[in-house]
Parts: sequence; C-alpha cells; structure tokens
Amino acid sequence: MGFLLTALFLSLFVLFFHQTNAEDLNLFGNNATTTATNTSSYSVRKLAGRCNLFRGKWVYDASYPLYDPSTCPFIDPQFNCQKYGRPDSLYQKYRWQPFSCSIPRFNALDFLAKYKGKKIMFVGDSLSLNQFNSLACMIHSLVPKTRTTFTKNGALSTVTFQDYSLQLFLYRTAYLVDLDHEQIGKVLKIDSIKSGDAWRGMNVLVFNTWHWWTHTGVAQPWDYIQEGKKVYKDMNRFIAFYKGLTTWARWVNINVNPAQTKVFFVGISPVHYEGRDWNQPTRSCKSETQPFFGLKYPAGTPMAWVVVNKVLSRIKKPVYFLDVTTLSQYRKDAHPEGYSGVMETDCSHWCLPGLPDTWNVLLHATLFG
Repeated sequence: MGFLLTALFLSLFVLFFHQTNAEDLNLFGNNATTTATNTSSYSVRKLAGRCNLFRGKWVYDASYPLYDPSTCPFIDPQFNCQKYGRPDSLYQKYRWQPFSCSIPRFNALDFLAKYKGKKIMFVGDSLSLNQFNSLACMIHSLVPKTRTTFTKNGALSTVTFQDYSLQLFLYRTAYLVDLDHEQIGKVLKIDSIKSGDAWRGMNVLVFNTWHWWTHTGVAQPWDYIQEGKKVYKDMNRFIAFYKGLTTWARWVNINVNPAQTKVFFVGISPVHYEGRDWNQPTRSCKSETQPFFGLKYPAGTPMAWVVVNKVLSRIKKPVYFLDVTTLSQYRKDAHPEGYSGVMETDCSHWCLPGLPDTWNVLLHATLFG
C-alpha cells in the first residue's frame, strides 16, 4: 500500500509539473518563500528572524567588489572573467538589499575569530566550487599575509588558513547520491550515499545539487538509474531528483548531530541561456551588463525549487535553506559568458567576484544571526 501511495503521489507530481507553474502549485502554503511547516525544519522566515533575507533588490554599491580577483589565489579559471577578457566590471558592483532589513557586511576577521579551529565543507557540483572559491577569496582579502595551503585529493579539495586553523573543504559530487561504474555502465543510484563518510566531523555543511540532473545525451554522465534492485534506462528528472534528495535527507537525519553541525542547503541556481525567461527572447546571458530589475521574474519559480521545498518540509533535523533562487534569477549579467578559461559560452556558472559572494554574505549572516 505504501508503494502504491508513493507512486500515486509522484505521478500527480509530474502531472502538476507539466500543467502548472511552480508558483501556482501551493504545495507549501500561501507563502512561496516559506520552506517548511515541519517544526524541526527551518523556514526562510525562521532563518532570518523577522526579516526575509531573500526578498529584496539589487542596488549599486561603489564599495564592491569584496576582493580583487587578481590577488586571490583560489579562483578557478572558469570563474575568473576579468582574467579572460571580460570588458565590463559593473556586474561586480551590485549588493543585495532585503526589503525589510539590512545584511551586515562580511567581516573576515569576525568570521575567522568565530570559526577558528573549525571545519566548513561545501558538498555538491561545480556551483559548490563557485561558492567555495568565493568564500576563500572573501576571507583571504582581509588577511592576505596569513599562511594558507591548498590541497586536492580526488573529490576533496581543502583550503587551510593556518594561522587560524580554519579549514574550508569542497567535496565534489554532482548528485549527492552515488554514481558507480558497474558492468552495465555508469549507474546513478538514487537510494545510496556511500561518500557520506567524508562529510562527517564538520562544523558546517553546505549542500547543493540540481545542475547535472537536467543533462541528457552526450552531456549525461550516467547510463542507467538504479533504485533498489530495479534498473531504469531513464526516469523523469524531477522524480529522480525528488528520490535522490529524499535519500540525502535520510542521510542527514541519521548522521547529523545539530549540536555539532549546522546544515545548509543552497537553493536552485538558475541558468540564463534563453532570454525569453526575462522577456527578451532573442538574447542570452551574452553581453548582458545589468541585472533584471523587475520585482517578478517572468520565468517564474523553477520546478526544482518545489522539489527542494517538498523534501526540506519533511526532514527531521534542522536544515537552513539558503533560498538564493530568485535573487540569482535577477543576475542575468553575472555569468562568465564567453570569458571563461574553460567553456566557450557559460550562462550557468558565475564570475568571481560576483553573485556567489552574496550567497556567502547570506551564509555569514545566518551563521552569525
């Protein structure tokens, strides 16, 4: 009976996806920015007290950016847009301003004082790399003479600020769940997480996934999807995402001690390949130099956002939702475009300095709130 109910729910879930805009689903109450009704989960409003940090606007700030990319040794080439010839820099000058409060400016010295001897890990895909690089640069900018080390071993990268015994980790995993090489090929196991042992012992865990769930054809890194003993050639991607995130939520419930570890989940990071998303159908992120300044982004809320909210509403351990989706949708100007050391046209990652710095400002505000 339980299996039949689950199958029915997921079937209706897909039906809604094909027929309805995410903002109209009303699966999570009337407030589209509230993530959870479960008292053990943390909604956006609980996250920020009386202020919703994620409803606001982008404002010009002459004091930005928060660091000089030419002096930061931790920026991956694919994010270093100025190094690879981007002619404009206005995209670096925007600060996120919530409507009902102000966010404290990032202070690396305060951050280092509070998190001296601590371990912070980003877990996810290349967007986690984006955020990992950003935080390392934000800290380094105010203590440029402090001793640092960088190491990389397989999926794990580490930046250590030695004088403060602060370690920043990045664990690269596109799906959070396992991608294994089997005799039949590469298998995405949506009910299995074996790499989670590497995530233990952290003071802060910052998770992210979605980017790779949409890939098909030659860009798809797996041949089959497996759940239990059943193997599928393909699966509706929203259903697969829901099942994979549910597996991650189960891992959090079993393995995280909230007294020792704060857990964050970063909202869906949007792409800007199709200008129709902001009512300019002939454009993409190429040559965009200003954010979208309207209050309602024309493309609406991504369906994957609904999946994340659904899973977070059911998780038993506290998870802080960094709901950066809408504020990131506005930043059609902030991608590497053609100024990347890796991709010919990149409208999915973000230049550094740039948008991920704001994600970390919000992370900082939450940790210190």
